[in-house]
Amino acid sequence: MNPGLIVLIVDDHPVFRRGLRSVLEDTAWVDEIVEAASVEEAVRVAVTGKVDVVAMDLVLPDGSGLEATARITRARPGLPVLVLTMHNDPGLTGPLLAAGARGYLVKETDSDLIVDALHAISRGATLFGPHLDPATVTVGVVEPRRASLLERLSPREREILIQLAAGRTNAQIGRQLGLSEKTIRNQLSALYLKLGVSDRTQAALRAREAGLKPPR
Repeated sequence: MNPGLIVLIVDDHPVFRRGLRSVLEDTAWVDEIVEAASVEEAVRVAVTGKVDVVAMDLVLPDGSGLEATARITRARPGLPVLVLTMHNDPGLTGPLLAAGARGYLVKETDSDLIVDALHAISRGATLFGPHLDPATVTVGVVEPRRASLLERLSPREREILIQLAAGRTNAQIGRQLGLSEKTIRNQLSALYLKLGVSDRTQAALRAREAGLKPPR
C-alpha cells in the first residue's frame, strides 16, 4: 500500500482550517495534515517540510496566496498547489498558472469536492474552476473555460493574440492589421496585463488554451 500524503492547509481563519482538516482526517490517501496562517509561514513549511500538496488561501494577512504560491513553486517545482478563493473570477486563471498553481476553487465549494480536487492535483491534474463537477474531478483534468479568455478581450486584442500565437513578430502583426510596430508593442503590454502573463510565450500559451487559432 502506498504511503499517504502530507497536506498543507494555508488559511488565516482557524474555523476554515478546522473544517477542511476534519474532512481530510477521514481520507484514506492523507497521512498527515499541517497548517499555516500566513505567506511567510506557508513558504517556510512548504519549502523545509515534506509537504506533498497544498491548499492555499488567496488572501493572507501578510500578502497574497499568489505570492506564496510563486515562492513555493520556485523553491519546489512541481509541488501541487490548489488556490482557494472567495472570488468567482475566471481572470484568475492566467496569474495562477504563471505562479505555478495547479488550479483554484471558490471556498464555498463543498469540502468533499475540495478534498477530491487536492487528490486530483497530487496526481498531476490541472483544475481551474471556479466550480467543478465531482464526476469531472475524478477524471483528473478540467481545462480552463475557453469562453473566459475571449470575454476579457476586445476584438482588436483578440486579433493581436491570434497573430502572436501564430508566431508572427510585432512588425508582421502591425503590417497584417495596418498598425505601427509601436502600437502593437503598446497593445501587447496592455494585453499581457489583462491576461496576467509576463511575455509573448505565456500569452501564446493562453491563446492556445482558449482555442484561438489564425484563420486558414
